Formats: sequence, C-alpha cells, structure tokens
Amino acid sequence: MFTDKTILITGGTGSFGKKCIEVILRQWKPKRLIVFSRDELKQFEMQQIFSPEKYGCMRYFIGDVRDKERLYRAFRGVDYVIHAAALKQVPAAEYNPTECIRTNIGGAENIVNAAADCGVKKVVALSTDKAVAPVNLYGATKLCSDKLFIAANAFLGNTTVCSVVRYGNVMGSRGSVIPFFIKKRDEGGPLPITDTRMTRFWITLEQSVHMVLRSFELAGGGEILVPKIPSMKITDLAEAIAPGMATVEVGIRPGEKLHETMITAEDSRHTIDIGRYYVIKPETFPYRGPEGRPVPEGFSYNSGTNEAWLSVPELRATLKEQGFAVQS
Repeated sequence: MFTDKTILITGGTGSFGKKCIEVILRQWKPKRLIVFSRDELKQFEMQQIFSPEKYGCMRYFIGDVRDKERLYRAFRGVDYVIHAAALKQVPAAEYNPTECIRTNIGGAENIVNAAADCGVKKVVALSTDKAVAPVNLYGATKLCSDKLFIAANAFLGNTTVCSVVRYGNVMGSRGSVIPFFIKKRDEGGPLPITDTRMTRFWITLEQSVHMVLRSFELAGGGEILVPKIPSMKITDLAEAIAPGMATVEVGIRPGEKLHETMITAEDSRHTIDIGRYYVIKPETFPYRGPEGRPVPEGFSYNSGTNEAWLSVPELRATLKEQGFAVQS
C-alpha cells in the first residue's frame, strides 16, 4: 500500500525512523519518503546512508512537532504519517516536565490538526506500555497523546484515520539497558539490576517497524493495536549478555514498575483478539477495523503473566542477530 504514496515519519532520524525507512525502501517504491525531525546533524548523517541522489524519493525536513505551521508545510500532499517523535527519557521528563508535555501532548494535537487540514489519509502514532496506568510523566504524556489520536476520529469521520500502536521495550533502541549491561560486563562487573523480579515485553527494532507498517492495513480509526510479543526476565537478559557474572540489586528507580502492562482488566470489556494483535476498540464511536473474538472479562496483558517468554538461549541468539557482543 506504500508504493507510489507519500509517507512522512516524525522523529525520522531516531532508531525507529531509520529502521522504518530501511524497510520501506527495501519492500516498496514510495513516491516520496519524508524525514521530519529537529536535529540537522542527524539528518546530515542519515543522508549519507539514504541520499536523495541514490533514493530519489527521499526528502528531509527540519522541523519540530511543536511548530504547527511547519507541520502544515510538511504535510501537504502526504498520504500517510507515522508519528514517532517524542521525548522519551524518563528522568529527563521528570526534571523537565513542561518540555515533555509540549512535545508529547502539544505535538500530538498539532499532528492531528495538520493531518486533518492537509488531507492525510492515515496517521499511526507510536505508543508504549508505559502509557498504561502510568507512574511517570513520560507515560502520562503518552497516555494523553493516545487519547488525542483516538478522540480525533470522532470529528474527522473517514477523511483522516488516526490509530495507535502500543508495544513494549525495543531491543537496542535509545536508552536500552543492553549497552549499559555490556559496558559493565566489559569493566569486569558486577551487573547492576534494579530488581530480580522485574520483567519486560521485548521485541527487536525490525519487528516493531513491521508491526507499525502492518497496522496501516488493519487500522479502521480510533483503536489501539497491541501486538502479541514475548516477555523476558531482567535476570535472564543479564545471563544472556554476561553468563555467570555476579549481579547486584540496586532497587527500582523512580518512575519504574516491576512489570509492564499493555492492556488493563478495565480495558478487557472492549478488547478483541484478531490473531497476532489485540485491539482495544474505541468506546465513544463505532469501531471500523477487523473483527475478532472478545477477550475474557478481566483479561490483562501484563509482562509478568504473559504466556510467551524468551529463554536465555533465545535472548542470546537474538542479541547476536542484532549485532551485540554477547558471550557464550
């Protein structure tokens, strides 16, 4: 569906954006593929890999999602928008709350309005498990962002469709614990672990990209698409990176949870299972996406009670595939 179409990615120079562009160029022939981001250096570096001379569809827009006028300029003639721009570092958000709010909430509002007025066909916004029952400001702003994209469909009708994809931790993305564990291992250890009981949902960067691109076909508007992905134990990740190395428990940091949740028991009343995804249907207007079977009442999709788990050998193999230096 992306061949001969114009696609724009906000936050396009981030880890997700770079992988997404790689996948789109590999599988489709878009008319234009626009990188929209704030950092001119990152755009320059990205142009060395995906140059407009080699890839005639590539365009690079310097801009901020806080700047509505710049979004209006960038969105002209765009068919699909992938909204990946966000301030996502939890400690930085706690220390600079207004900046996080302006980007993650104000930016989301600007995306919705610009997309509607410029005739964008579909917008898919990236969300996070931290938006569910949030305990930190980053999660709270992403919850507000999700609500903005969902509610937009009530006044947009079928002209512009807005949907949300929610998934867990991405292996090796910015702020990932993996490089930190590898650094501590190379220094001789021990590996600092916040809590030995901690679990997380876990996927690779390429998997997250395919999930988001697939959601453009599935999205009817106003739903939250939640892919079925495995969990991992933090202790198993440590063992996969540094077998047999001593660990030290340092305690959970402010704004962290023992386990992450992507669907709460309260959301189970309007959640369906469509195979590889769960769909949290909108409550205030009709659902227009694919049908599925209702999940059991009281169902919760939690990293600690998940049915699918990554073992230590599976984690180690995946880390090697992603290019991380792990020990056998």
